[in-house]
Amino acid sequence: MANPAHVSKVRSLYKRILLLHRFMPIDLRALGDQYVKDEFRRHKSASPEETKCFMKEWEGYRDTLQTQVLESMGRAGGGDGAKTFGAEISEDRLKQFQDEQIGQLYELMLEATKPNRQFNIQDDSLQK
Repeated sequence: MANPAHVSKVRSLYKRILLLHRFMPIDLRALGDQYVKDEFRRHKSASPEETKCFMKEWEGYRDTLQTQVLESMGRAGGGDGAKTFGAEISEDRLKQFQDEQIGQLYELMLEATKPNRQFNIQDDSLQK
C-alpha cells in the first residue's frame, strides 16, 4: 500500500496543475489536462526512483506555469494582454530524454502547433 503522505502530495500536485491550466487558452488547457491525466495515470505503479524524478519534473512544471500565470495576470491590466506559456528545452536537456520521451514531446509539439486543433471547445464565459 502506498504511503498516505506521498499519495496526498501527488494528489495535491495533480490538482494544482489542473487548476493552473484554467488560466491557459482553452485549446491548450484541454491538451494539457489530457496529457497530465495520462501521465499521472501511467506512473501510478512507477518505481521509487522513477517516482522521485517524475515528481521533481512535474513540480518544476507547476512552478514554471504558476510564474507564467501570475505574469500574464499582471499584463492583463496593461500591454497587449497576450499570454505566453511554455519554456525552451536546452539541447543538453534533450539529450537526457529517453526515446519515448522524445516521441511524446514531438507529438505534443505537433498537436500544440496545429492550425486546426482537434479540440473544439467553447468557453461558456464568452457565450453570454
